[in-house]
Amino acid sequence: MSELFDILKALGDETRYCLVKLLLQYDFCVGALAKQLGMSESAVSQHLKVLRNAGIVKGEKRGYFTHYYIDRDYLRNAAKKLAELCELEKREVRF
Repeated sequence: MSELFDILKALGDETRYCLVKLLLQYDFCVGALAKQLGMSESAVSQHLKVLRNAGIVKGEKRGYFTHYYIDRDYLRNAAKKLAELCELEKREVRF
């Protein structure tokens, strides 16, 4: 369950959410992400670190650059857990 909390915390930041949306469409390196978002590369790197630690983002070295992408299966699993949470039924409380 802590994995789900880590994912929700990571996605709770607007910038990281935007990074995820971009990375779902294309694999980008830090420089390209920084340009897309109008941020410094160091700021993007810090956000990517949070997303990597949460398991959402993976990196692949291509030449001199690391290109980042979303682990879609991991994200789908988190979405499945949230959907299961929505399906919990109310129970009668007995005292």
